This record gives sequence, C-alpha cells and structure tokens, in this order.
Amino acid sequence: MSDNTPSLLDRLSLNQQTLRQWSLPELADGCARAGVRGVGLWRAPVQEYGVAAAARLVRDAGLRVTSLCRGGFFTALDPGERAAALDDNRAAVDEAAALGTNTLVLVSGGLPAGSRDLPGARERVADALGELGPYAAERGVRLAVEPLHPMYAADRCVVSTLAQALDLAERFPAGQVGVAVDTYHLWWDDTVGAQIGRAGGTGGTGGPGKENGSRIAAFQLADWVTPLPAGVLLGRGQLGDGVVDLRWFRERVEAAGYRGPVEVEIFNPALWARDGTEVLAEIVDRFRTHVG
Repeated sequence: MSDNTPSLLDRLSLNQQTLRQWSLPELADGCARAGVRGVGLWRAPVQEYGVAAAARLVRDAGLRVTSLCRGGFFTALDPGERAAALDDNRAAVDEAAALGTNTLVLVSGGLPAGSRDLPGARERVADALGELGPYAAERGVRLAVEPLHPMYAADRCVVSTLAQALDLAERFPAGQVGVAVDTYHLWWDDTVGAQIGRAGGTGGTGGPGKENGSRIAAFQLADWVTPLPAGVLLGRGQLGDGVVDLRWFRERVEAAGYRGPVEVEIFNPALWARDGTEVLAEIVDRFRTHVG
C-alpha cells in the first residue's frame, strides 16, 4: 500500500451504476456512511428523482457529484435526429451544472444503420463538440469524450482509442473538451501510456489544459474478466478480479498531472444482486489493495 493511500481514498468516487440496486437516497446515505465522498450520477435516475432534489440530496449528505453520464450519440445522418441529439446534450449540460459537477461524460454513438463510414461518423462527433463546447463552458461544464473498447464501435461508440479521443478533443479549447480514461476500455492498448502523457500535456501534442495542462476530465475504474456475457455491456469486473493493472493506470494518470476523482464504474448483475453495503465495503477494500 502506498504512502498516499489516505489522500487517494478521499478521491474515491462511486458511480451510481455500480450499485444499481440502490435508490438515489440509499446511494447518498450508503456512501456517506462508508466515507466515500464522491458519486458519479446517471441522467435517467436523476431525472426520475428530480434534478434539483438530487442536487440537494447529495449536497446534504456531504457528497459531491464527480460526473454525470451520459451525453453523446452524435453520429446520426438524419438532420432531425442530429438536432434532437444536440438539444438533448444541451439539457444534459444544464443538468450537470445544476448537480454541481464540471464533467459530462460523452459516449459518441455507433455507426448509423447501413453505414460503414467510421471516419465520417467521427467527423460528425467533432461537429457536435464544436457546437456544444462553448455552451458547456459557459455553464462551467467540460465535455469528456470517452473512448470505448473496439467491440462497441459498430453500435455504441466510434471512438475506440485514447488517441482518437484526443484527436477530437484537441481541436477545441481544453476548458471545453477533455477525455475520460476508463481502464476497462483502454487496458489492451499498448500506446495508452504515451497517450495518457499526451492527455496530461506531458508528452505528445496535447495543448494547454483547463487547470494543470491536462485534458483528463475523468478517470474511471473497472476490471476485465472473461468470458464476456451475451451482449457484452454488463461484463465489467470487480476491482482485482481480472487482468487490468489498475495501479499502473492510476500511476500513469497521476504522472500526467491528474489529481481528480477516481470513479469506480462497474456494470455487473452479480454485484447488483448482492447487498449494497457489502459490495461497497468490498470496493473500498479492493481499491486500497489494487489501486492505492
């Protein structure tokens, strides 16, 4: 265990989907009791509870919202669908601002039906970032482009590597557009260490960042375990159960200057079927063991 474990634990954040079995009040109460001071929230349950009420609930529990998921899905070819997506993302920015988080995580969207044009789809993502970036920055929110594992490129996210995410983000001011580094999606890429340095402004062509030269807007943890389930979306592993060197990732993002929240985001029905308090205690223990 490293000497900085106490300060690192202060940065631990729990993404709402990791304990999907908990209501928003249960999440706020459970995290406060466990000493976890950050939560990453998702739009649908927040909207159901009420954005203003959710902001008040989290604040009254002594917590902060570290990110809001998710915006994005920018790749439609139909002009009406694209306009609707932009409107929805403006609403997501407003929700993030109301919740007090400066980070809106974006999943870019997959290929439209019948299309095989990955470069064209990525260019439409860039167009959307150009429209939304100033709107978000005016409200104190930064857009975080999240690259997803290539197995999601067809139907969910045409941005598959950190290099691709940075190629998009670097077209815009760093205060408007950053990137999300998620261990589950990036562990396999042998260039990811260099790209994290680039994202931090410590290597490559990364431009000046929002605070300390960094484009890294979010850092998320989950492990990779096999076999993957049908549909692959719900196959993220508990910290330490798989093959990802989580500590290596933490050390790389810190070397790149990132000192923000470390958010555990695991979609796994086996965790959702268990007692939430037990799962959260296990996450804190695994965080100490495999990340600290």
